[in-house]
Amino acid sequence: MHILRSLGPAVARPATSEAFRAGLGALIGLGVTGLFVLSPLVDLTLGLYLIAPFGATSVLLFAVPNSPLAQPWSAVIGNTVAALVGVAVCLTVADPALRIALAVGLAISATMLCRAVHPPAGAVAMTAAMSPEAIDRLGFWFALTPVMVGTVTLVLIAMAYAKATGRRYPFRQFDDPNPHGTGDAEPAERLGLTEAELTAILERYNQSFNLGVEDLARLVGAAELQASTHRTGPLTADDIMSRNLVSVGPDTPLAEVAGLFRKHRFHSLPVVGPDAHYLGVIFQIHLIARTHDHALRAGRGFTQTLQRLIARTREKPLRASDIMAASVPKAMTDTQIGVLLPMLAGGEVEAVPVLDGARIVGIVTRTDLIAALARERLRSD
Repeated sequence: MHILRSLGPAVARPATSEAFRAGLGALIGLGVTGLFVLSPLVDLTLGLYLIAPFGATSVLLFAVPNSPLAQPWSAVIGNTVAALVGVAVCLTVADPALRIALAVGLAISATMLCRAVHPPAGAVAMTAAMSPEAIDRLGFWFALTPVMVGTVTLVLIAMAYAKATGRRYPFRQFDDPNPHGTGDAEPAERLGLTEAELTAILERYNQSFNLGVEDLARLVGAAELQASTHRTGPLTADDIMSRNLVSVGPDTPLAEVAGLFRKHRFHSLPVVGPDAHYLGVIFQIHLIARTHDHALRAGRGFTQTLQRLIARTREKPLRASDIMAASVPKAMTDTQIGVLLPMLAGGEVEAVPVLDGARIVGIVTRTDLIAALARERLRSD
């Protein structure tokens, strides 16, 4: 049984949306490259043609963009160095079997020494070794085009696609500023471990090719948050959420929204349709940001600009739907506190809507979470 289990899938089941996102990215990447940069037909004059290893590169760039093996240096330098090795072997070794094996073996060693391991690079070297006629025509030009030009194109498309779909590529560096632009690490990543210590952990367990330092920090932080839930009991969103909600409709004027924020001193207001159908949430920062933008353009103060914006609602109303956020983290009533912790600790949102199907039944704020943790701590003491 153990052997059979070891032959099964080694990765967790991905979200369907993520599978389609990765597939669409590869389709766009190779489609754009094939239409505007490299031809799908072999061109032995300029070398501007697609090669099979670009398919494998696309898998890494669009399906596992957080892998160190998929980063721009690994992809571009790895493929290019492997192409140079493959061409050199092809021009000097006559026996086909020896040529192919030698090209791939040397390419692996060369890319590792360059800190540019990229699995498709082995296929690049093999492609060169298996194409003596093309290499006779192109020589070392093969490493520049199609290999380097094609890889750079795919990397640039992957960067744009990641940004357009809410992902990050290349992956974050350990010393990247947090979303607030300050020098502190994000709350979940304040581990008391230096970059050198995290790097040493990766090297100790031979994981440098599988995980970046920033990703390790995030995972350790997430594990600490999850471990903290073992001390708080099996609390769920239903146990700690605020239920008596003040909400607004999508057509609620900006003046009324601002009035509700002032009256209740909330940091967030859910936007709902008929039968409490959840549409989005307005955070106080959205109102401040909208007012601030107008103030900058008009050269006015914050209070004066807010008054003018509210007055303008008689002419061209700004509504709740104009400033609400629809794609924020959401929870269900049975969502455990261990899942809510990283949502609210990251600093990106101040509250998490709790849904029952499509209906909003509550909201968990940072205050709710802190109060729940404090109660559990008192009980344990």
